[in-house]
Amino acid sequence: MKKSRKFGLIGKNIDYSFSKKYFSEKFKKENSDCTYSNFDIENISQIESILKKNEISGYNVTIPYKQEIIKFLDEIDEVAKAIGAVNTIKKIDNKNIGFNTDSIGFEKSLIPLIENKKPDSALILGTGGASKAVKYVLKKLKINYSTVSRKEGKSEFIYEDLNDLIINRFKMIINCSPVGTFPNINKCPNIPYKYLTKEHILYDLVYNPIESLFLRSGRELGCKTKNGLEMLEIQANEAWKIWNN
Repeated sequence: MKKSRKFGLIGKNIDYSFSKKYFSEKFKKENSDCTYSNFDIENISQIESILKKNEISGYNVTIPYKQEIIKFLDEIDEVAKAIGAVNTIKKIDNKNIGFNTDSIGFEKSLIPLIENKKPDSALILGTGGASKAVKYVLKKLKINYSTVSRKEGKSEFIYEDLNDLIINRFKMIINCSPVGTFPNINKCPNIPYKYLTKEHILYDLVYNPIESLFLRSGRELGCKTKNGLEMLEIQANEAWKIWNN
């Protein structure tokens, strides 16, 4: 008899997370006896005891540990190395191997949005682990990009720099920050929304709520918009393929 396998999500403040519900429902639908748990940790220093759990076959990794976790892994694959962030871990012979499926999720969900007209340039809001997968895909698609962060020195722009000229130059704006995620649904990235036009595409990696204030503000000005739900579903299915390969 095939023994039950255990999987889990590593992150911080992840009660709301998509992964546990998604995989638990998937296992039920497929009559699988796999289980899925959340490993909600306050600090990356707590990671070693979790990674030592030999009964866990694989993990997903979410905000804010996608970059920090790398130094605790035995190996990472070439794509994760190129991106500089890991969101999937597979345990092989008690070794923890890191992968990145965010890039596949983002690319596959972005293509339908830009197939008629590919923007020349994209503005990436946020500089965390998720933004690294987005940069990797944009580079592959030959779309120029610049990043925006709250602090000087971490990116090309800080939010206070953004004006009509910059917004007009970047016809795609991608929110890779957690701003606007439930329960803080009345918050949105601090960009000058009034300069958005129907030529703009707004993509938000946030998926809870389904329409963030960032996306709603763009939609009301005629922008094309998309949330991160399809990206999440694709990356989850890609993680499942890795765990079963």
